[in-house]
Amino acid sequence: MDYRQSGVDIDAGNETVRRIKSLARGTYTPGVLSEIGSFGGLFSLGAAGLQDPVLVSSADGVGTKLKVAFMTGRHNSIGADLVNHCINDILVQGATPLFFLDYLATGRLSPDVAEQIVTGVARACRENGCALIGGETAEMPGFYADGEYDIAGFIVGAVDRARLIDGKTICPGDALIGLPSSGLHTNGYSLARKVLFELCGFQADTYVPELQGTVGDVLLATHRSYLTPVRPLLQAGLVKGMAHITGGGITENLPRILPDGCEAEIRRGAWPVPPLFTFIADRGGIADDEMLRAFNMGVGLIVVCDAGSCARVLELLQQAGETGACEVGRVVQGAPGVRYLP
Repeated sequence: MDYRQSGVDIDAGNETVRRIKSLARGTYTPGVLSEIGSFGGLFSLGAAGLQDPVLVSSADGVGTKLKVAFMTGRHNSIGADLVNHCINDILVQGATPLFFLDYLATGRLSPDVAEQIVTGVARACRENGCALIGGETAEMPGFYADGEYDIAGFIVGAVDRARLIDGKTICPGDALIGLPSSGLHTNGYSLARKVLFELCGFQADTYVPELQGTVGDVLLATHRSYLTPVRPLLQAGLVKGMAHITGGGITENLPRILPDGCEAEIRRGAWPVPPLFTFIADRGGIADDEMLRAFNMGVGLIVVCDAGSCARVLELLQQAGETGACEVGRVVQGAPGVRYLP
């Protein structure tokens, strides 16, 4: 008996690493000092060019969005979802991404599927100037169902201490600017799948006129990165705080950056809610409060700025191609939380 007979194919693992190496090299930045395959990834912080650097790190996954990838056999965007989610998580503290690592675990390793996944990782890393410097691919027979896998990402970025965004200067009167999402991003999929696949009886390839696409296409829309449009705001020193609207929606995420004595007022009609969210709410009979806690509802990032800077912030976002950004509310006096207005 050998290892392959027990379900672990070392040759498939080696082939996967070989393919990943070339994808990773395409993301390398001047700070990278090692190759894929080393026991640890090496990165020179000096390449960041910061006077008093503060490292900002995060780790995340893409949740049950993976189930949609399994259903469709499409794996080339999942990696980008992962990278962009992690980039947004450190961006809200003012950090620029430096390097990224991924963890891919599966029951039976397919080099073709792994290559599709890491192609998405590498693409998003290149687009955001972030180096893919390492990771782990684990073959675990009997642990995952055939054809299924899980993936997690780990990111490290840096920001000069003087430019760290922590929300401490937020005060009543500040403006809240919402940037549009590209769909569900990576949150709320358990509820969305329950409604669309179980209650509605749709298949991944079902075309839904109200959504102007197939269920699979709509649900696999890539979680976008906000680094490019937000960078000019950070360089101009206009940002007091930012909230990445992930699991928990605006209701749970915006209070995370509010100091004591500050409450957020959000105007429900300030932005157009994409049809996917209203469709899920209608077909699932889901209350507004629950929708606002489960989904981003079309707002993927909220920027807090001084009210007097609001017009300039919107102008810079427009210049960066962020045409859908708009003022969605303001900060008022009160306990940290969110109050929704009609």
